[in-house]
Amino acid sequence: MPISPSSASLFDRIGGREPLVKLLRYFYADVRQHNEIGPIFARHIDDWPSHIEKIADFWSGATGGPALYNGPMPWKHVRLGLGEVHFQAWLGLWHRHCRTHLPPLEAEELIQRAETIGLRLRQIVALHDDPPQN
Repeated sequence: MPISPSSASLFDRIGGREPLVKLLRYFYADVRQHNEIGPIFARHIDDWPSHIEKIADFWSGATGGPALYNGPMPWKHVRLGLGEVHFQAWLGLWHRHCRTHLPPLEAEELIQRAETIGLRLRQIVALHDDPPQN
């Protein structure tokens, strides 16, 4: 019989914001060292503590916690020159860190959410040269 998530949000099941931020700190420490994606982040992120807090805001809402992120996340990625190798590198590290730092059910659920977001982001990056002008 497959295991199904409880009615509690993924955010609550992983323990809230503190474990999420801890996961992101470990994850982005590896991202920064990665041959393929590290240089991209190095060119665009000057303040890592603020970036991690902003990403925690994004993942908070994406996991059913407080919806604190209201930025144009997909558009920030359009002009970065991202290809499949970059998405695979990011997702590979994400898989490893989720499985290392979270219980199995929650890790797989967070991985699936990242895969879904990654698929949409790939589509947006492939279809748009420039963000929409307001």
